[in-house]
Formats: sequence, C-alpha cells, structure tokens
Amino acid sequence: MPPVSPDAATPVPERPDGRAGGVTALADAHDHAPRELGTSTAARHAAGTLTSAGDLLRALAAPVRIAIVLQLREGERCVHELVDALAVAQPLISQHLRVLKSAGVVHGERHGREVMYRLVDEHLAHIVVDAVTHVEEGGSAVRGEHREEA
Repeated sequence: MPPVSPDAATPVPERPDGRAGGVTALADAHDHAPRELGTSTAARHAAGTLTSAGDLLRALAAPVRIAIVLQLREGERCVHELVDALAVAQPLISQHLRVLKSAGVVHGERHGREVMYRLVDEHLAHIVVDAVTHVEEGGSAVRGEHREEA
C-alpha cells in the first residue's frame, strides 16, 4: 500500500527509485493554484504587507546573515560567539546584526558588557532553513544556474 499524505486523502507519490517521495514529493504534487476562483494570491494581500515581506527577504539575502540566523536558531549568541563560529571579522558581524535588528529579525538584550542576540520568532528560521534545504536539494537557482525547461 502506498504511503498516505498527512491529509489522508492523497497517496504520496513515489520517487524514481520506488521509495515514497515524502515532504518533497508532497510539495511537488501540491496544487499551487489559487483557492478562490478569480483571485490571485498576491491580490489578497495589502500592498504594504507585500512591501514589508520584500524588505524582510532582502534583509535575509546575504550569506553571512543567513549563517547568523542559522546560529541563532540554536540559541542566543553574543557577537564574539558569532565571530568565532562564522570566522568573520567582528565589525562585519556587527554590521549584519544591525541590518537584521532593523528588519525585526533579531533582538539584542544587554547582559553586563555583552549583548545577547536571539531570533524574534521561529518563522524566520524556517524561511532560512527552507531556502538552504531547497538549494541543497538541487533547487531551481543553485549557484546562479537556471534550469532550462524541457
């Protein structure tokens, strides 16, 4: 019997090697058409919301900032811990933290002489983890290469 998707109505598609496709297969098989007839997904959101989402994605769109978010996903860190973990100069880490802080991605709280940084919420970590996973799985824009349609 083929594995069943979480909604228990649709069998999970199999991969070419015969194994169940899992979450990736579910995503590939998922219908991305708008749920409401005649209304696009973007049209249902206020322009300000879309602008803010774009600003958030731009704030996350640097390799060092992605690495910082991945570090903070594991727990609070101070600047020197991020410097050590990422092998990046302290002024550069501080600059990237300022960008992330102004975008509302991280929050800093002073503890004595150190400022401890943490993620504002887990949604942001999911965005970054999903993007990294997508690329590692051979996503459509790996290292700037675009796949051609057959």
